[in-house]
Amino acid sequence: MRIKERYEKVIAWFQQNVPTAETELHYENPFELLIAVILSAQCTDKRVNMITPALYQAFPTPEALAASTPETVFEYIRSVSYPNNKSKHLVGMAQMLVNDFNSQVPDKLDDLIKLPGVGRKTANVIQSVAFNKAAMAVDTHVFRVSHRIGLVSSKCTTPFSVEKELVKHIPENLISIAHHWLILHGRYICQSRSPQCTKCGLQMMCKHFCSTYKVSEKASKAKNK
Repeated sequence: MRIKERYEKVIAWFQQNVPTAETELHYENPFELLIAVILSAQCTDKRVNMITPALYQAFPTPEALAASTPETVFEYIRSVSYPNNKSKHLVGMAQMLVNDFNSQVPDKLDDLIKLPGVGRKTANVIQSVAFNKAAMAVDTHVFRVSHRIGLVSSKCTTPFSVEKELVKHIPENLISIAHHWLILHGRYICQSRSPQCTKCGLQMMCKHFCSTYKVSEKASKAKNK
């Protein structure tokens, strides 16, 4: 299957079967989303959603968070991964918003990545989710699923190279939702250790499934000889 055809079939399947896909993080505004995404690094959305209500209530604005200390913030986020670093990032991020961005979350990549705790992936999530821009955030789920399905080649060894390849082939108006399609598919179906291939609707478009099936078929024939 040629790459163009694979993309067309995969996109068509998602459009038909997952017409609505969005982040599972809870938030009410770009500032809360930024907090949640920073906290979600190497942590589950479920865990983040458990601790953010109290955090949002205690620090409803960049000014309130900027006036706090990492030690105080730590008490609200101690159950997430790397709470020490993240508490410092949150306070530093809020201080920069207040001092450099008029207390507003910026919508440009170059500005977002200046914020403590914000790398390219987080910046792309903010652009996509908060500002509906055509930005493709590549986390571990997107990276894994893209390779397994065959949307990117084995030569794409970095998140940035995967991002460029996906953006190259996915129509601009679908990039934002495609980000969520791939994340959710990786989270619930195409899991890292135990991919649920028998439940996957992308079987016949997926390089991993087709390869695995052929290997299993050969092994079965050899065994029965």
